[in-house]
Amino acid sequence: MPVALKRVDGPYIIHEIQHVLHFEKGILYTIKALLLQPGQNIRTFLTENRSRLVKPILFIVVTSLLYTSITHFFHIERQYAASGRLAHSATMAIMSWIESNYGYANIIMGVFIGLWLKLLCRKSGYNFFEILIMLCFVMGIGMLLFAVFALIEGVTRVDLLKVAGTVTFIYCLWAIGQFFDGKKGASYLFAFIAYLLGMVSFTMTAILTGFLIDLFNNS
Repeated sequence: MPVALKRVDGPYIIHEIQHVLHFEKGILYTIKALLLQPGQNIRTFLTENRSRLVKPILFIVVTSLLYTSITHFFHIERQYAASGRLAHSATMAIMSWIESNYGYANIIMGVFIGLWLKLLCRKSGYNFFEILIMLCFVMGIGMLLFAVFALIEGVTRVDLLKVAGTVTFIYCLWAIGQFFDGKKGASYLFAFIAYLLGMVSFTMTAILTGFLIDLFNNS
């Protein structure tokens, strides 16, 4: 005899959304923990208890989606300006996509930052995937901060891009440094270097990919 399924209605949809976002497991707790003591809480997640924080990959995807949705809703995307052949090039198409979908592009950039962190902090004992998990949490909060500033900008129409970028950058350096060893200045220095190199290498890879596509199309 088939099992009677609960009817799909408003409460059912709300429950499913709560389940996906793990509200019952502490989305608000996760945000608070990552804002106050990111290093300690992420280390605890990796080595002791993985039930207190929400899943890291889901966390950064949801926060990136939130940021992207807000910027699209208020139409505050910043587009690259170009003229002539460059305006129709694959390079400009890629850079425009990154600018319009920074939340998702940020996830990809995290891989580059993770590679540099693994290289610079190879004595820490963390493998590449553990570093990626840490970055999912840290950059997820970064996306949440961007989302808050984007919401304020959308309402007030005051350009807050530089403020949002500065606040998020400082948070990410602080959180990454805390994760490796918050008592050592070198941890924050390596975080700074890895973050900058990750951004540069990500951007250069995007530009090189566009250049190769244009070269292939014009050959």
